Amino acid sequence: MSVSELLTAGGTIAPLSALLLIVLSGLTALMTATLGAGGGVLLLAVMASVLPVSALIPVHGLVQLGANANRAALTFSHLDRPMFSYFSLGAVAGAVLASFLVIQLPLDIIQCTVAVFILIMVWGPKPKARRTLPPGYILAGFFTTVLTMFVGATGPLVAAFAQRHRYDKLQLTATFASCMTFQHALKALVFSLVGFAFWQWLPLVLSMIVTGAAGTWIGLRLLRQLSSAWFIRAFKIVVTLLALRLLWQAMAAHSL
Repeated sequence: MSVSELLTAGGTIAPLSALLLIVLSGLTALMTATLGAGGGVLLLAVMASVLPVSALIPVHGLVQLGANANRAALTFSHLDRPMFSYFSLGAVAGAVLASFLVIQLPLDIIQCTVAVFILIMVWGPKPKARRTLPPGYILAGFFTTVLTMFVGATGPLVAAFAQRHRYDKLQLTATFASCMTFQHALKALVFSLVGFAFWQWLPLVLSMIVTGAAGTWIGLRLLRQLSSAWFIRAFKIVVTLLALRLLWQAMAAHSL
C-alpha cells in the first residue's frame, strides 16, 4: 500500500484533503496553545466537510487526544491536580453512560448536532468567571464527556469551567489540556468498544498528531506575546461559515 493510500484511509478521502488536515492540525494546535481553546472546534468543522460522518467524532477525538496530551506534558508542573481529579471522576461516569447511547443516533442527526453545537460555542453567551466547588467539576466532567461522544469538540465548555478559577495562562493551559486528554482517551475507548476501526485511520491521525505537536511547541512560546483580538474575529467567521455549510449538507441529505 502506498503512502497516499495510508494517509487517505485506503482512499476514503482525497489526498489533498488528507494534506489539508495534516497542515491544519498544526495550525489549530498553535491556536489552542496561544488562545486557550478554539482550535478543536475549527478542526472539527473542517474535518466534518471531508471525512465520512461515521468517522468524524472518533477520528477527531483521537487527533485531539494526541494534541492535548502533548500540551499537558509540556505544562504538567502547572496542573491543578484536585480540579483534574474531580473532573476525571465525572468523566468516567459520563463515558459509562455514553457507551450505551453513542451508536443509537442516525448519522444526519449527528451532522446537524455538530453544526448547531459549533454555532453555539462560537456565538453563544460565555459563562461568567466564578469559583466552582468540587461537585461542580464532577458534573462538568460527566456532562461534557457525554456530550463529546456526539458533537466532538467540547473544549470551549471545559475551558469555561476551568476559567472559573483565577488561573494564570500556564495553569489554565495545563489543567484544560489534562482534562481534555483524559476525556478524549475515554472517547477512544468507548468508540473502540462499539466497534469503530481506528486502525484504518492511524497513519493520518499520527501525521496530524506530529504536526499538532509542532504547533503546540510554537504556540506555547507565543503564549505571552500574541494579541488575539483579530485572530478571534477571523476564527469566528471561518468556523461559522463551515458550520453553516455542514448544516446545509445535513439538511439536504435528510430531504433526499
